[in-house]
Amino acid sequence: MRIITGSARGRRLTAPQGMDVRPTAEVTKEAVFSAIHFEVEGARMLDLFAGTGQMGLEAISRGARSVTFVENGRPSLEALRANIAACGFEQQCRVVAMDAIGFLKLGGGEYDIAFIDPPYNQGLAQAALPLVAQQMAPGGIILCETDRHEEMPKEAGVFSLIKTRRYGKAMIHTYRVLEEE
Repeated sequence: MRIITGSARGRRLTAPQGMDVRPTAEVTKEAVFSAIHFEVEGARMLDLFAGTGQMGLEAISRGARSVTFVENGRPSLEALRANIAACGFEQQCRVVAMDAIGFLKLGGGEYDIAFIDPPYNQGLAQAALPLVAQQMAPGGIILCETDRHEEMPKEAGVFSLIKTRRYGKAMIHTYRVLEEE
C-alpha cells in the first residue's frame, strides 16, 4: 500500500495485521482518483471509516486542502496516525476517534468530497450516506465503497446515484447533485 502520486508519491503506508482492516485496493484507489482528479485540488475531504487513511492521504498528496479522518478501531487509528506523520501531513489532517455514525449525527462539517468505506455487508454505508449528504458543500461528490453484493439507494437527500463501477469484490458508487434543466 502506497501513495500513488503527488507530493508524497511512492510513500509506503502501514496497516494493522489481521483481517479486521481491508484497505482499498490500489487499482480501485487509482480509478477513484482518476474520476475525480479535477476536484481534488483545494478540496475539503471526509474519509469516513478511514482505516489506514490511504484515501485521504492520497487526496492531500494530490492537493486537497484538508481531510477529516473518522475511525474508531484502535489498531487502525495507530496506523492512521503513523501514516499521517510519515507523509508529513499533520497540518492538513484532523483525526476523529469515534464511531462514524455518531460523528455524522453531531454534524457541523462541510465537505467537497466524501469517501465512505465501512466494513462490508453491515448496512453502514446505507446508514451513513444520508447523514453525509447533509454535510456536503454545493457541487460536492460522495463516493461509497461496498461489497459487490450490497445494494445502495438511488438517492440520498439531494444527491443521486450517477455511477456504479465494479473493481474485483468492491463496488464504487458515485453520488452527485443533479442539475435542474
